[in-house]
Amino acid sequence: MPMHQLPRRAVLGAALAVAGTGALAACSDGGGHGGAHSPGGGAQDSGTYVSPGGKEVEAAEAARGSGPVRKVSLTAIRTRLDLGGGTTVASWAYGDRLPGREVRVTAGDTLALTLANHLPQPTSLHWHGLALRNDMDGVPGLTQRDIAPGAEFAYRFAVPHPGTYWFHPHSGVQQDRGLYAPLIVEDPKEPLAYDKEWVVVLDDWVDGVGGSTPDAVLDELSGGMSGGMDHGAHTMSKEDPKKKKDGGPSRMMMGARSELLGGDAGDVAYPHYLVNGRVADDPETFRARPGDRVRLRIINAGGDTAFRVALGGHRMTVTHTDGFPVRHTTGDALLLGMGERYDVLVTAGDGVFPLTALAEGKKATALAVLRTGGGAAPAASVRPKELDGEVVQAGRLAPDPSVALPTRLPDRTIRMRLTGGMARYDWAFDGQPYDAKRRRPVETGERVRLVFDNGTAMWHPLHLHGHTFALGGNAAGARKDTAIVLPHRSLTVDFDADNPGLWMVHCHNVYHAEAGMMTVLGYRG
Repeated sequence: MPMHQLPRRAVLGAALAVAGTGALAACSDGGGHGGAHSPGGGAQDSGTYVSPGGKEVEAAEAARGSGPVRKVSLTAIRTRLDLGGGTTVASWAYGDRLPGREVRVTAGDTLALTLANHLPQPTSLHWHGLALRNDMDGVPGLTQRDIAPGAEFAYRFAVPHPGTYWFHPHSGVQQDRGLYAPLIVEDPKEPLAYDKEWVVVLDDWVDGVGGSTPDAVLDELSGGMSGGMDHGAHTMSKEDPKKKKDGGPSRMMMGARSELLGGDAGDVAYPHYLVNGRVADDPETFRARPGDRVRLRIINAGGDTAFRVALGGHRMTVTHTDGFPVRHTTGDALLLGMGERYDVLVTAGDGVFPLTALAEGKKATALAVLRTGGGAAPAASVRPKELDGEVVQAGRLAPDPSVALPTRLPDRTIRMRLTGGMARYDWAFDGQPYDAKRRRPVETGERVRLVFDNGTAMWHPLHLHGHTFALGGNAAGARKDTAIVLPHRSLTVDFDADNPGLWMVHCHNVYHAEAGMMTVLGYRG
């Protein structure tokens, strides 16, 4: 089977795939489930890392308490999805909806969600942004076994923090199909006052269009650029940019440029960009009354696209990023890398207004509509002036005092160099592609500083599992779990090592991650 059909994580976890729930047994190597040779073979320094199902993880979960149980059943299936405007595609999804049906719980609840896999490939489910127990984090070959076709997995964990989150597979490039949905965790002591709430999920779409699949896109990208040109040069084309050897259309992006992203904007030329599963020609309409205070929870579920978002005729007040509150900051537009979330408040005007998501650097937009009164709907190509106004980015934001990380010097600093390029499509950390057996150690109770040095000509949205970090180091910045690192720049973040286990750090460009830009932080046992 070609590598693009059986991704690295599937290979690593292949020996662990079993029928049934796929529960992960604690192994003597501290959870070293990265080896395909034996369940428990793996980590070279055997016995020194916390196992995903170990006593330390159990103790951390017990300390979170157990609130009311919210039971959910989810099925991953092959289906046809209606993107609007007469566009239907064959894809994979949770049920027959895009995005999948929202899961809503209250902070302190216990979520008990069973995922049944009716797909032709193994799958998994990662809870993006949650500080949850390690054996529920959903990374095959690291924290759980693959969920085999025909099998199911029962996820059960306490949900500690309110905020805007989402879930998706951590299996190959499956996230770039229709397998994603919002997870909204309500605050039992909600401090914000608002009249309505609008969950807005942004996506770039290729699956099922002209015979394309995310696996075929990865296969094309993995072939690299002819002539050895690196990212940032992107002025050349392959021998035939319109057609690949397998007969499908080329999806390799050429000439996408963005000042906000420091140059090159992305790898993939998507045929569609979506808001809540709808193309711009047939957008979703959200209805409110003039003067309503509306909370928008905006999620970038894309595979390779940053979105610049604005609501025509309105300024937005940012209240949260990645689930955690910030000092309220007002602007005209937002920039979201893949995996990032922002909550904003707007006071609705009277009329019909475009919520436009510009595919940053890709000369395309997605659209939804806010309607509070009469009037014609905006055209698909509308570009509100706010897009070119004051753009709020994460570095501008300060944490709300209630969630600011206490000031403390780091006990440990871990430097990671982001490496690779378009020429060989060899994205990695420190020139080493992902290996589940290679862990960067941390100790429970430490303040850990991560320094990401981007040695590439590409921007990368980096995501840390199981924790939030403070941007900028020394507790000064907003609390986040996903942050953009610009080309040839550094990003420093601090976090408290308070959630034992084996945790991924990776680029949330799904193609960069699958090419190898992933690594593991391992708590010492």
